Amino acid sequence: MERPKSNAKLSDIAKFYLASENYSRLKIGSQNDYAKHLAAAIATTVEGKPLGSYRIDKLQVRVVTAAYHKWAKTGTRNANYRKSVLSAAWRYAMSQDVMENNPVAHVKIYSTKQRTVTWDRDYIRRFLTVAYGDMQYRSIGLIVQMAYDWGQRVGDMRLLTWESLDLEHCRLDLNQSKRNADVKLPISPGLCKMLKNQKEDFGFQKYVAPRNKPRAGAFTPYNKDEIAPIINKLLAKADLPMELTAMDLRRTAVTEMLEGGADMAGIRQVTGHKNMQSVTPYMVNTLRGATKALTTRGNEDEHS
Repeated sequence: MERPKSNAKLSDIAKFYLASENYSRLKIGSQNDYAKHLAAAIATTVEGKPLGSYRIDKLQVRVVTAAYHKWAKTGTRNANYRKSVLSAAWRYAMSQDVMENNPVAHVKIYSTKQRTVTWDRDYIRRFLTVAYGDMQYRSIGLIVQMAYDWGQRVGDMRLLTWESLDLEHCRLDLNQSKRNADVKLPISPGLCKMLKNQKEDFGFQKYVAPRNKPRAGAFTPYNKDEIAPIINKLLAKADLPMELTAMDLRRTAVTEMLEGGADMAGIRQVTGHKNMQSVTPYMVNTLRGATKALTTRGNEDEHS
């Protein structure tokens, strides 16, 4: 694509980035997310016109900040993601000498409070009982059980294909979409049995946990936006706290591994993280974990 001029519109910068090698090197899932949020960002109306219609040489921090405040009404994480994607597009254009100044970089973002919600094991049991009790929800049940058992992201589980599984030896070989890390994980007997049952019914197509009905003649994976409403419906059926989300399952798995005494090196073998700092957001302080840590000191009777 031809390089935009210095008086181009912000929408031209977005198109320029989406046609770039930087964008093409992203994973398919990330590409879809970037494109969706970039489109939403430039469509945001600020002072009577879409953000994308502003000339880049006239764009002011005030205008982008106003757009950010609008995005924040749908959630701080959502707003920060859109700002991040817009920044990526702007920085790419700067690297191609389209412009020199970056008003997007001066937009102050809201901090997000680290989420600490985890699922109790009883919650997992009750949820799976409901999900597996109705054939139309079995794939959702599998997505939840796989994310929990393996401590993986829901996105990788909804897109998991049969070629990643060795059900004869109960083993998973997964290339994570976000970090491009390769993890090799055992499959528990219970999950392996469920997966074998699933393969009997859905092994004719590539996805492990597709939608229960075909679309346009093909079984396809759930979209990211489809899963949360179904999870909420099943939470209500199981009489579980509605604050629970599928995204909490990875945090739950990491927390349980820590409570069980797993070392950080072992946990990173599961999660695919390269360093401890990256695992920290998934760690939650619990009474069980603290009790286990304190009892390892072996001085319970020292002061009695």
